[in-house]
Amino acid sequence: MKKRTATALILILSVMLVIAGCGSSTNSSAKESASPESTATASSGAEKTEAVSGASETSYTPIDQLKDKYDIIIVGAGGAGMTAALEAKAAGANPVIFEKMPVAGGNTTKSSSGMNASETKFQKEQGIEDSNDLFYEETLKGGHGTNDKAMLRFFVDNSAAAIDWLDSIGIRLNNITITGGMNEKRTHRPEDGSAVGQYLVKGLTKNVQEQGIPVFVNADVKEITQQDGKVTGVKVLFNQADEKTIAGSAVVVTTGGFGANKEMIAEVRPDLEGYVTTNQIGSTGDGIKMIEALGGTTVDMDQIQVHPTVQQEKSYLIGEAVRGEGAILVSSEAKRFVNELDTRDKVTAAINSLPEKSAYLVFDSGVKSRAKAIEQYEKMGFVLKGDTIEALAQAMNVPADQLKTTLDTWNASVKSKKDTEFGRTTGMDNDLSAAPYYAIKIGPGIHYTMGGVKINTNTEVLNKAGQPIPGLFAAGEVTGGLHGQNRIGGNSVAEIIIFGRQAGIKSAEFVKANP
Repeated sequence: MKKRTATALILILSVMLVIAGCGSSTNSSAKESASPESTATASSGAEKTEAVSGASETSYTPIDQLKDKYDIIIVGAGGAGMTAALEAKAAGANPVIFEKMPVAGGNTTKSSSGMNASETKFQKEQGIEDSNDLFYEETLKGGHGTNDKAMLRFFVDNSAAAIDWLDSIGIRLNNITITGGMNEKRTHRPEDGSAVGQYLVKGLTKNVQEQGIPVFVNADVKEITQQDGKVTGVKVLFNQADEKTIAGSAVVVTTGGFGANKEMIAEVRPDLEGYVTTNQIGSTGDGIKMIEALGGTTVDMDQIQVHPTVQQEKSYLIGEAVRGEGAILVSSEAKRFVNELDTRDKVTAAINSLPEKSAYLVFDSGVKSRAKAIEQYEKMGFVLKGDTIEALAQAMNVPADQLKTTLDTWNASVKSKKDTEFGRTTGMDNDLSAAPYYAIKIGPGIHYTMGGVKINTNTEVLNKAGQPIPGLFAAGEVTGGLHGQNRIGGNSVAEIIIFGRQAGIKSAEFVKANP
């Protein structure tokens, strides 16, 4: 036991040291993604920095303020959990958040590209014509028609309201780009075009603090308790040493997916053995297991998304916004080989069909200025640079004449708005002609688990008979069904806000109806 406590203290001290090193330049902390939205593996200094990104201004609730009972217990302090807490508080309930990691944020911190939404006020201001029906159809097509249609309809119809809600609490996402599988610009980002995850977590954390909502970290929920078929609370292990049973009239599970649990992945998808994962180490499927123990059921567990653009050495997601702002993918022969903004499964398959099973994202200074996340990739040492195309080719170790031909062909396609090679129609607002030039080597990595526990549009967890388990709610990546067989980039951030809000509202209604 002493050894466990010592380990926990070392981890906390490490986090504090990294925060001190980050100073005032550290933004607040998830998964396009992710991240976005985070506690990454402790093996890398860069990942440690990401792990606490945004934690520098956060002070968590001391253990001596723990109460025996709360109206609503929220398990997981990622985007969905904090959103649920804010809506529950606004509805008059008394929520608490338990987070097993040393900092809040989860996979949300790692989120990169943005948040999809249709018919938003920001789209209208910028002259972008979009509709909920188009968003629905494109997402259904992206999921190969296997999405839960009721969940999807609720999702798209409430997306604009989610953008408005965020704006009302000081989280403005008015910089709009496009991601793969979409035909309209509906991926909303922070005003400066930076990665959405850290900005989102910083804003949510600030609001949670201002509302006086208690957040306990190093608080590992091990079991959801139940009596006479109704949820009664949770058993929590604090600092890996002290277990307590906390009563609650409702429990909201927002623990994320299982993308960092190699055993669970191997069980449902043995073909993914050996892939790197972009998930933070806390994404181990705890919530799914606890809900199954209560009789909850799961859906689409074998549907695991592999993201096509992951920096392999650090398992770091290179967000889709880089391609959305104009980047192309080239092989080791310096040739394009795919529509870069096709759905993720198709782009992944195209990369895996290459002999080297890797590729390069190639872009210019214009893309770099529009996709601010590239600054972070540069700091982490991922970005190759060349003042000329020939210099970049040399840095990439690819044929210079072929890279120039590829870029010339692409720039002509942008000018004519016609990609005769691969039929790309989006992310073609600007050509790649502004030196210097850049490249990032990427390959596929496990990114998102589409499967999870089954809920309805009220975010109530359903049992095998399709009936709600009284007092049990869930939102975010811990759930399944919304995305079907393939998730569209930008939809996970939308999911955690839309269904996080719903979980907070509906759990508060449940508490009022069942005092």
